[in-house]
Amino acid sequence: MLEARLEQAQLLKKVVDAIKDLVQDCNFDCNDSGIALQAMDNSHVALVSMMLKSESFSPFRCDRNIALGINLTSLQKVLRCAQNEDILTLKAEDAPDVVNMQFESADNDRLSEYDIKLMDIDQEHLGIPDTEYAAEISMPSSEFQRICRDLTALSESVSIECTKEGVKFACSGDIGSGSVTLRSHTDVDKPEKNIDIRLTEPVALTFSLKYLVNFCKASGLSDSVKLCLSSEVPLLVEYALSNNSYLRFYLAPKIGDEE
Repeated sequence: MLEARLEQAQLLKKVVDAIKDLVQDCNFDCNDSGIALQAMDNSHVALVSMMLKSESFSPFRCDRNIALGINLTSLQKVLRCAQNEDILTLKAEDAPDVVNMQFESADNDRLSEYDIKLMDIDQEHLGIPDTEYAAEISMPSSEFQRICRDLTALSESVSIECTKEGVKFACSGDIGSGSVTLRSHTDVDKPEKNIDIRLTEPVALTFSLKYLVNFCKASGLSDSVKLCLSSEVPLLVEYALSNNSYLRFYLAPKIGDEE
């Protein structure tokens, strides 16, 4: 038996909105530590990894490991029936063919209930190795979103170069070239505007802007985003959620002149 109650439905709404264009069908893996999701996009360039720790729910009960195979477009349609402030409760039996979702208004004057049919999804679970990254950049998620959107006007890919001077996002295309450089910055009064760059060695890699713009759909989940880079390994884009939960995206770098 699974029963997981979220104080606000908007958390799951925002997670699904952020990943639905990358992944169509995926397993929500439920166990006593929480609800996890891991899936690759069709082109195997990007990987999504989400963890909602059991502490994010109250109450949370999961008697045995359950995989809920769900089509994200269907899930989004049902979640649209919930108000952002609604209390969301997920329920499933031990060998479920549906997952039950209840939306309860904050005033307890409205209760909606939906069942979503589950799918049998054969999904390989990739072990993501722990990586010591050469560069870690924490920055406002809105700033990252703006940079990615602005640079798509010029090119399909962006070079991210991290040195002791700062982090530089640069691109060039048919109509011209552009770059944005950020330096470390601490604002005691507005910590959400801090830019923190930690570097063990300089690193420069090129990535598809289309994917980065897609990752930025998660900006509403967290005020800040963390970018982790090392040569020849995928970029990690992490949005931290409360209770040590997270939504992470991994993106393979472009190699050579590949477009």
